[in-house]
Amino acid sequence: MPVSKQILYKVRFWSTSMCMAILFVLPMAVASAASGGDEITTKEEYIDGVLHHVQNSNEIHLVGDFSVPLPIIAYHAEDGFLLTMSSSFDHGHKAVDGYVLYHGRIHRVLGDFPKGTVEIDSFGHYHEGDYADKPYVDYGGKTYPLDAPGTFMESSSFYDFSITKNVATMFLAVILMFWLFGSVAKSMKRREGQAPKGVQSFMEPLVIFIRDDIAKPFIGDQHERYLPFIMSLFFFILILNLLGLVPFIGSANVTGNAGTTLALALFTFVIMIAVSKKDFWSHMLWMPGVPILVKIILAFIELISLIIKPVTLFIRLGANITAGHIAILAMVGLIFIFSGFGESLSGGVVGALISVPFTFAMNLLEIFVAVLQAFIFALLSAMYIGQAVEVSADH
Repeated sequence: MPVSKQILYKVRFWSTSMCMAILFVLPMAVASAASGGDEITTKEEYIDGVLHHVQNSNEIHLVGDFSVPLPIIAYHAEDGFLLTMSSSFDHGHKAVDGYVLYHGRIHRVLGDFPKGTVEIDSFGHYHEGDYADKPYVDYGGKTYPLDAPGTFMESSSFYDFSITKNVATMFLAVILMFWLFGSVAKSMKRREGQAPKGVQSFMEPLVIFIRDDIAKPFIGDQHERYLPFIMSLFFFILILNLLGLVPFIGSANVTGNAGTTLALALFTFVIMIAVSKKDFWSHMLWMPGVPILVKIILAFIELISLIIKPVTLFIRLGANITAGHIAILAMVGLIFIFSGFGESLSGGVVGALISVPFTFAMNLLEIFVAVLQAFIFALLSAMYIGQAVEVSADH
């Protein structure tokens, strides 16, 4: 393969680094999910079901009441750590040491709620008062408000370090990348000077494409230095996008999560700033050959554009992936709509006849979007890095 095996080993380093960084950013993302095992009988329950599949959760729901439990790690300043598995909450029917699993996510119960493991009665939402639009739990004839994990917009009384569905999927993606690039590097070493075969023959066109059509044109002579990072971005996003289309592993919407895409965008932004040359800042803040008043105006605009770069990166990826998932689930919803949410069998059959072909076509389109969005993210990252390292002599 025309690409050195050292680059492939560096890809494994970058993929691990990105995954670990996302673990710190991901808990801040908005995370609200619906329980996936309940029977859908109303429009509201169907909408909750859609949210369950596109947002994060503390368990991997597969089918019905069957789900894969994940570690729960929560910390409160007074109560200390909670270390357990999501299965301890019995799909939200039990509370454990003052915490409940509400709509798939860990919540802390406020007030004098009993410790230990207890059976809870029901959940609901306040409609007025200090806790308007906030969830609550019923236990022992009393109502207790719930405190959700922290988000971008709101703080929380506890810290959630749990291994969520999105985090577990990222670990799976990193394991796949370790195996993929490790096996290709070993094959190159074992079959040096021979024609590639197996996984190596599949990966070679992709690696050469990223090098010759993304890294070289936009970064220039220094592309070898940044190629491992660009390759890591492309394959990490691609694998996560494709894993999100596989239903029997939970259909995690990792790259549709704001925390994930923001962390990836920050990687590109930090590298761009760290490697930027003097010419990059001089052309941005004090353009040569331009009147002083115009320089001031253009410098302000350029600084705004610098901030917008990572914002556009994470919004574009997250919005496109989430939109695809919602579109598929909306088409599946035709079955419920035509059947009157279980009231008409014939209507459900008609809805299925309409929904299934469109859902199949949309899934094929989603495969294309999964590859396209990985390509666009890698392309724009290479473009931004190339602008930062460019010098006047390169013009």
